[in-house]
Amino acid sequence: MTRRERLMRTLNGQSVDRPAVSFYEINGLDEDPHDPDPFNIFSDPSWHPLIELTRENTDRIVMRTVPFVDAPADPVEELSEVHTTVRNGSRVERTTVNLGARSLTTRTRRDQDVNTTWTEEHLLKGPADLQAYLATPGPEFGGHPDPTSVLAAEAALGETGIVMIETPDPLCQAASLFEMGEFTVVAMTEPELFHQLVERFAVILHAQTEAIARALPGRLWRIFGPEYASPPYLQPSLFREYVCMYDAPMIASIQASGGYARLHSHGNLRLILDDIASMGVDALDPIEPPPQGDVELADVRRNYGKEMVLFGNLEMNDIEHLPSRQFGEKVKRALDEGTSGVGRGFVLMPSACPYGRRLPSLTLRNYETIIEIVEHL
Repeated sequence: MTRRERLMRTLNGQSVDRPAVSFYEINGLDEDPHDPDPFNIFSDPSWHPLIELTRENTDRIVMRTVPFVDAPADPVEELSEVHTTVRNGSRVERTTVNLGARSLTTRTRRDQDVNTTWTEEHLLKGPADLQAYLATPGPEFGGHPDPTSVLAAEAALGETGIVMIETPDPLCQAASLFEMGEFTVVAMTEPELFHQLVERFAVILHAQTEAIARALPGRLWRIFGPEYASPPYLQPSLFREYVCMYDAPMIASIQASGGYARLHSHGNLRLILDDIASMGVDALDPIEPPPQGDVELADVRRNYGKEMVLFGNLEMNDIEHLPSRQFGEKVKRALDEGTSGVGRGFVLMPSACPYGRRLPSLTLRNYETIIEIVEHL
């Protein structure tokens, strides 16, 4: 059975020779050890064995976004000025949006030795900024999807894996404009205003999702953003308002073209699992075990595993810090709980990936442990 076949059979609820295993963001295709960019952490030799292990031994899932060609300009972007500086090993990007008499700013930072971008200042600081933002015309849908990046990745992968199209949901685009604390206050105390913001993004995302799904049918998708409305940040009733209401049409469009919708939500799931299932999702990740989450994988498998493929549930913190023998027990438990009883399918997967330039030897050894255990089932 090829790795691609194993993944597709898993998504379709068919039998497989062994559970699939993915290293999540690490896929052995996008990590280029030879890229001289000073911000490329994968050029450090410590990463090379893990990249090779991923390429040769995992069921590779490569994430791709699909750009739109000839799409109308976003009025907010046309009012934006971007200034980028690189100093002391950090790249700082400051964006200013001039909305008449009101000027909004946001700032991000990327460090050379850390493979992530930090938002140090968010664009919207409260309801007054939100009202000014909404007073500016929103973008219009137009253009057509460009499938080039997806098709190129599929060609490069061959039978070693699949491409997963990824997209934020409307809540993600809305909530990420605020600092987390401010977002929760606005979402709870200004629901009418916040719905206007979410709807602004939903109009475009719904149309784009439908167009992409038609152009690239039958693919796995990853929808991220629902965790913004998960407990304890917001109560379940608001999860239904801000996630279910807006994500369900995206899921329906993906499935109408034969695709598979995987919902991504870190943290607590117990109080929203019924709502997630009600949208008819095909898969769920990363199903974090306590204390990072609040449900056991075995319970999710027992109660929802017939409906959706479960991806998880190895914690990155365990991969980085647990002695390999102890970590191996975590791997075996995840495999046992993820495949017990009757279910649609399971993919063993970490909740995240390392993001430092130097990959510790223990971390590498624990990734090797994952493969050793899976391949000896």
